[in-house]
Amino acid sequence: FEALLHRDIAGVNDRLVSACRNEGQGILIPFGAVNPTLPDWEEDLRRCHEQYRMPGIRVHPNYHGYALDDPRFERLLTMAARRGMLVQLAAAMEDVRTQHPQLQVNDVDLQPLVGLMQKVPAARVLIMNLRSKASALGKLLTTSGISFDTSRVEATDGIAQLVRSVSPERVVFGSHAPFLIYEAGLIKLYESQLSDDDRRAICASNAERLIAGNSAAGRN
Repeated sequence: FEALLHRDIAGVNDRLVSACRNEGQGILIPFGAVNPTLPDWEEDLRRCHEQYRMPGIRVHPNYHGYALDDPRFERLLTMAARRGMLVQLAAAMEDVRTQHPQLQVNDVDLQPLVGLMQKVPAARVLIMNLRSKASALGKLLTTSGISFDTSRVEATDGIAQLVRSVSPERVVFGSHAPFLIYEAGLIKLYESQLSDDDRRAICASNAERLIAGNSAAGRN
């Protein structure tokens, strides 16, 4: 959460790594933030990969003030792809209906991502906190290299609809904890009409492939 408003992204990422090491009991894997509108952001990306050995990074275009058709984001996506890093793209953090009136932030417009993924075919993107129904995602559903998490999928049948729309291999469990209640995400998953194999893939193996840098993960 610190990465949303802090300008010292290097400090944020350093504290994240320390928290995962000291409080994560060896099971938490940090994904550092990168803000391509800040000076020397390339160094933040390099440090995440080379110093912290992170398997990926996270971006917040709406909070950091750029659209997905910004050339700086294309450069970030290209550099991450060359390093084999997964890019987690947070489509939203808080429902616009509950945001503070002095901190109104719209969801990220994801449509430019379709053309961008064609320009950077080696890129791998995990879209997180997406509130749209599968029927509204359009070409994102068939765009190679894009996966989706379940953290903001609404209704108990929403996850099953997403799985049917994009294939089980392109969906990973997400909780958006501690902003949302972790157990609620689990209940939503286990109440969905899914096979045991699909549920295991969503809970574990799909994320493991993405983290391992398998370029086949999330592709048709």
